[in-house]
Amino acid sequence: MTPEQIINPANRVYSRPRLLTEVNTHYCPGCSHGVVHRIVAELLDEMGLENRAVGVAPVGCAVFAYNYIDVDWVEAAHGRAPAVATALSRLSPDNLVFTYQGDGDLAAIGTAETIHAANRGENIAIIFINNAIYGMTGGQMAPTTLIGQKTATSPYGRRVDLNGHPLNISNLLAQLDGTCYVTRQAVHTPAAVRKAKAAIKKAFENALAKKGTSVVEIVGTCSSGWKMTPAQANDWMAEHMTQHYPLGDLKNE
Repeated sequence: MTPEQIINPANRVYSRPRLLTEVNTHYCPGCSHGVVHRIVAELLDEMGLENRAVGVAPVGCAVFAYNYIDVDWVEAAHGRAPAVATALSRLSPDNLVFTYQGDGDLAAIGTAETIHAANRGENIAIIFINNAIYGMTGGQMAPTTLIGQKTATSPYGRRVDLNGHPLNISNLLAQLDGTCYVTRQAVHTPAAVRKAKAAIKKAFENALAKKGTSVVEIVGTCSSGWKMTPAQANDWMAEHMTQHYPLGDLKNE
């Protein structure tokens, strides 16, 4: 096969998503955010939503998401992405409005905004990255940190008597009448990536169909915050995180 044949578009099996900007991200090696960004960029292109999608970026590791996925974005105050998305969805009902949030943003300072937007059944998709730690600010304990997990602010491990239990917010959201789809996925293997992509696509479709609020939790890793290599973080996540945060659909209506 000649070089010309090799680079023929008909023979292409992998390429950069058109809506994923050609810049270096600020994410650490092995970070789950990069994989999820690629999924979102692929879907927005494949679904023809380039000019109809509006993302709401969080405060946290993904604060610069608007630099990486080439659609319209609004930057929200810490934890307020669902409130901002509510306004965007109501003012522009023909657009796809989605939030992209970490566990510190969604399940800590933004708990109230998240629960009430979902309870109202706002026609938005929420992408929730749960890596059980505050990754951007130094690796502090998050509401989702596991029992016994060591962080900068729980150096001997999270204790129930001192810190309470890990907050399983997706299970709470699944109980609300306003949510139509709540699922928990991961991106640590090719098979998991395919399932996560299908879940996010369904969330986008639900928002466009005005079915209510969809939540896609991605159980991710934080190799820097966890003090592990990317491979070790993937293994630790699969062994420990999925025990407390089991993968699969929690609600699908």
